[in-house]
Amino acid sequence: MTLTTRAAALLLLGVVPVVLRPAGSTLWAWLLLWVLAVGADLLLAAAPGGLRLTREGADQVRLGERASTSLVVENTGRRRARGLLRDGWPPSAGATPARHPLDVPPGERRRVTTALVPTRRGDRAADRVTVRLLGPLRLAARQRSVEVPGRLRVLHPFPSRRHLPSRLAVLRQLDGRAAVRVRGQGTEFDSLRDYVDGDDVRSIDWRATARRRDLVVRTWQPEQHRRIVVVVDTGRTSAGRVDDAPRLDAAMDAALLLTALAGHARDRVQVLAGDRAVRARITGSDRATLLHDVISTLAPVDPQVVETDWSVLAAEVARSSHRSLVVLLTPLEPAAVEEGLLPVLPALVAHHRVVVASVSDPALARMRTARDGSEQVWAAAAAERTTALREAAAGALGRLGVDVLDAPPDELPVRLADHYLALKRQGLL
Repeated sequence: MTLTTRAAALLLLGVVPVVLRPAGSTLWAWLLLWVLAVGADLLLAAAPGGLRLTREGADQVRLGERASTSLVVENTGRRRARGLLRDGWPPSAGATPARHPLDVPPGERRRVTTALVPTRRGDRAADRVTVRLLGPLRLAARQRSVEVPGRLRVLHPFPSRRHLPSRLAVLRQLDGRAAVRVRGQGTEFDSLRDYVDGDDVRSIDWRATARRRDLVVRTWQPEQHRRIVVVVDTGRTSAGRVDDAPRLDAAMDAALLLTALAGHARDRVQVLAGDRAVRARITGSDRATLLHDVISTLAPVDPQVVETDWSVLAAEVARSSHRSLVVLLTPLEPAAVEEGLLPVLPALVAHHRVVVASVSDPALARMRTARDGSEQVWAAAAAERTTALREAAAGALGRLGVDVLDAPPDELPVRLADHYLALKRQGLL
């Protein structure tokens, strides 16, 4: 039971008769009248248990876009249900309005809709639905909270998708639709030709030779569909904020653009996200659903305040014996690189082509150029030292044969996509 402001106002109205007839009996009579009025109003209110609630609406939305969820309220009781309904969601779900007026006659249904404009990526679960049903005098209400399950998965906004058409045009030129196919050493069969001196005798096709008088050899072309492994670091260094967003979100943006591009190239893409354990794994997805699967699976992944165990992630990559392009999306933090990443890289570089892609902080560049006052000078010195340490870490990675990309959040996805296309153009995948 809850009391309304109208009940409080009615109680305060008793001051008038007490002033006109100042006696204890007047006060008690008014209190008795007030209790009877509130009790009668409460008895005449509809029972919340007579309402049947079901939820409908979208279960996925891209961050920054608008979604909606609806509650269908069915009155199975014998009294008209009047009052308020609150559909509880966490603040980051951006639910509006917070409360809905409710008026459902017996045996009828009403739909109430809540708009959702999320402010954070991930899963947002609905809290309890609270129903407050008022009596005819609106002095008291019956209230009840029930669980009506609901979940909204907020997907990554994928802002770099605007660069995808231009990179696909380059890819079409590379895969042979607008360029000449080049024969050479490889693993994909291309054609048959006559044997010439110097050809590898292992390439002789004896069945084709049996149908001719001359020796015939197979020719091969470089393999077009390669394996791409994208590893997203979700350790403590990925929790740092760059331009008011976690580094992890910028790394995911780069991973999504590369996944979309490699999927169109019909490369076999595997995406891993983890720190001390694998938090998400996407592998074997069909080309048509690959990008959606990656976006949906990575949506609830958040950074963890733990050191990344690169031996665990390297073991996941090493499960396949095929040579792959391994892209490690991890911050280029010197201490984390030296202690965690460098020890496992030699084994990876021996079997795969490795690229380390890091999100740099544009604030460092701004701090390095600011010289107004002693405070900014000290900040510039700290920024210079941080930049030098990052360059030293990148140099150590480069000496191991690792390609290093270090760029701001809005540039890293494009840099990584262009690097992938350059490797394809040079036949280095």
